[in-house]
Amino acid sequence: MTYVQGFMIPVTEANKAAYKKMAEETAPIFIDHGALRIVENWDNQVPKGAATDMYLAVRAEKDERVVFSWIEWESENACNDAHEKIMADKRMQNPPEEMPFDGMRMVYAGFNVLGESGDGGSLGYVQGYVAPVAKEQRQAFSNMCAKMREIAIDSGALHAVDSLSYDIEDGKVTDFKRAVDAEADEGVAFGFVEWASKEAHETGSAKMREDKRMTSLGGDLPVDGKRMIFGGFEVMLDTGHH
Repeated sequence: MTYVQGFMIPVTEANKAAYKKMAEETAPIFIDHGALRIVENWDNQVPKGAATDMYLAVRAEKDERVVFSWIEWESENACNDAHEKIMADKRMQNPPEEMPFDGMRMVYAGFNVLGESGDGGSLGYVQGYVAPVAKEQRQAFSNMCAKMREIAIDSGALHAVDSLSYDIEDGKVTDFKRAVDAEADEGVAFGFVEWASKEAHETGSAKMREDKRMTSLGGDLPVDGKRMIFGGFEVMLDTGHH
């Protein structure tokens, strides 16, 4: 897996079941056309920030939560080749009479995988993040992510992925660049850490904070933490680790 499509989607509590049903019905179509895996996650612990956060990223309204999801592909070419086939699939010709979310505020893009760690397993909880990364900091950011993934896996995480794109299209209402106030020379990182459960995540996060290797990362990080957005999510759908 070298390519990931990442999504953040505003969905009301009332439409959670309808969204899950739609995701379950459309996932097999993507898998049939080459997607390796699809994971959909529901807002559980998503903090609100002063400058930016995941709610602001999707222009969430008062009754809306954030869905954080991704599709894994063997390559960018595999993803691009599948697009027209998916749209032409007869199973896609009967969409719901009313979509369970506002597609104009859905944030999505494709990302090249910087690295992944862990063998995966029965997934129950996800930590997701999006962050701005300057071009000159790409390698330093990749190196930092590799260390963080190692610490996460050693602390009980099942699987961790970091990806990055410097070629994100502008959206009409919002997009990944606006989500983190990315500047002209910055790309956007999209990453996640998978845990067996929320309890495993909480225990593992405590271990990570105490890990001596964390201090070796230093204080001058290759990413602006003030503009990073993140959250914890319960898993609604996982088609299975590749």
